[in-house]
Amino acid sequence: MSQQVGVNKMVSIAYTIRDGLGNIAEHSGLPISYVHGVQSNPLFPQIESALEGLAVGETAEVFLTATQAFGPHDPGLTFSDDIDNAPEELRYVGAELDAENEQGEPMHFRVTRVDDGQIIIDGNHPLAGQDITFIVRVTEVRDATPVELAAQAQQSIH
Repeated sequence: MSQQVGVNKMVSIAYTIRDGLGNIAEHSGLPISYVHGVQSNPLFPQIESALEGLAVGETAEVFLTATQAFGPHDPGLTFSDDIDNAPEELRYVGAELDAENEQGEPMHFRVTRVDDGQIIIDGNHPLAGQDITFIVRVTEVRDATPVELAAQAQQSIH
C-alpha cells in the first residue's frame, strides 16, 4: 500500500505555477523534497493542506491570491539609475543581484529593463501582485529519517 502525505513524511513534489492568465510562470523539472507538517516547511500553508492525504501520482491544484502568494508589488523595491553607474555584469535584462537592506536582511534584485541610458532593478518577486495557481504532483512519499527530522527541527530554530 502506498504511503500518504502526512506529518513527518519526506515528500517529493513536482509543480507548475500558472499566472492569472493561465500562462506557465514557473515549472520544476526536478522534484523538490521537504518534510511535511514541520514549521520550517518551504511551502505555502494552503499547498501543504491540499497535499495532506495524497499518494504518489496524485495532484492538487491550489489558487492563491496575490496577497496569499508573493504579496502586492511594492514600488518602493524598484529602482532606476543611469546605466553608467551599474557594473558591466548587470547591464542586461535578467541579470540578478543580491544585497542587504538597512536591517541586514538579504534582498534579491533583478534587472527588469534597460533603455534610454537607464537601468531598472526590482526587488519584488517576479510574481508579486499576481494571483497564481499551483499545480502540484506528489512524486514520492516515505517516512522521514531521524536525520531529516533533526535537520528540519534545527531549521525551525533559526
